[in-house]
Amino acid sequence: MTDYEIPRPTSGDVVELILEDHRLFEALLRDLRDATADRAAARAALSAVLIAHGEAEESKVYPNLERKDAITDHEAEHGEEEHAEGNEALLALLECKGTDTQKFDDAVEDLATALNHHIGEEEQTILNPARTEVSEEVRADLGEKWAAERNRLLDADAGSIDNVRKIVAKAHEEGLLPADDEDE
Repeated sequence: MTDYEIPRPTSGDVVELILEDHRLFEALLRDLRDATADRAAARAALSAVLIAHGEAEESKVYPNLERKDAITDHEAEHGEEEHAEGNEALLALLECKGTDTQKFDDAVEDLATALNHHIGEEEQTILNPARTEVSEEVRADLGEKWAAERNRLLDADAGSIDNVRKIVAKAHEEGLLPADDEDE
């Protein structure tokens, strides 16, 4: 695994749990920019938690918020598109051989750009409505379901490069990412 301790909550308000992961992403991005940090370990930790977090949101949180009319189909789909963009940027970072190259630094910044945009938007358009339009009881229930799925995915090594490749390929097939025939 990594030298990074990834928190594994099992319950809580889903909004607070998601926000805690967002702060973790930001801390890991700072380490990825720090030449004195263990960048390989930070990359592995970010990959694991980012994939587990996003996949758990898409399967456990977004559909429930849609059913509660807290978010629209469009907001959920947009969130999934942004996860796909972040996953594609993550894959580029995972494919960097070394962690002390300009290619690596550029890949970190591409991922940071995608992630920071998504975090800001998700906190405003998905988490705020969840706070105001969904009961504490439902948020706690969603928190438990999201945390269980996130932990299951962490245990299943969801952040492995092979799994990230599969997730990105699936996003292309589903039209969440634009075709990139010229890259193949």
